[in-house]
Amino acid sequence: MIKVALADDHAMLRKGVAGVLSQFENIAVVLEAGNGRDLLDKMAATSPLPDVCILDINMPVMNGYETASEVRKRWPDIKILALSMYDTELNVIKMLRNGANGYVLKDSDPEELRQAINAVYKNGFYHSDIVTGRMLHILHDPEGRMNIELNDRELQFLKYCSTEMTYKEIADEMCLSPRTIDGYREALFKKLNITTRTGLAMYAIKAGVVSVK
Repeated sequence: MIKVALADDHAMLRKGVAGVLSQFENIAVVLEAGNGRDLLDKMAATSPLPDVCILDINMPVMNGYETASEVRKRWPDIKILALSMYDTELNVIKMLRNGANGYVLKDSDPEELRQAINAVYKNGFYHSDIVTGRMLHILHDPEGRMNIELNDRELQFLKYCSTEMTYKEIADEMCLSPRTIDGYREALFKKLNITTRTGLAMYAIKAGVVSVK
């Protein structure tokens, strides 16, 4: 039985997700919370701990990013699954940097959520249309592309790609033109065999250019 903790500030949605999960024979929602702080307080007083934490991103008091980081710090063996309405690369990157093992959209079919929970529990990560298997392979492959040499400017660009900065803001920070930044991006796409900014950020995490909080 996979024990699940669920944090979402919308009570009706949270109860709905809990109800859906209760229909699956190998999943049990053992803890519900209205925000990240509430979740952490309840987990600190809970035994045994949940196996998987499902986190909304936009919550009051403590959001999903902060909550994921704190869960990862306190209980590194607990798997984290983001359940959000946001589908932009920057949101995905930030959740992954803060320790999420997978990312599912709120409008997904319940079966996908079941598969995601099982995947993060058994394999430590979940492949989805947003976070592809190739991207996550970067994080879990001990060899492969980690041997590729990058120059200082490429490493600096990778670091900025792992933040919430836009490409224009990165260009301003690096004192370069947007066209030059586009050139860095395309060169790294080709060199690393990556096709998205999320993939670049995940490479930066794996390579130690940035750290998971």
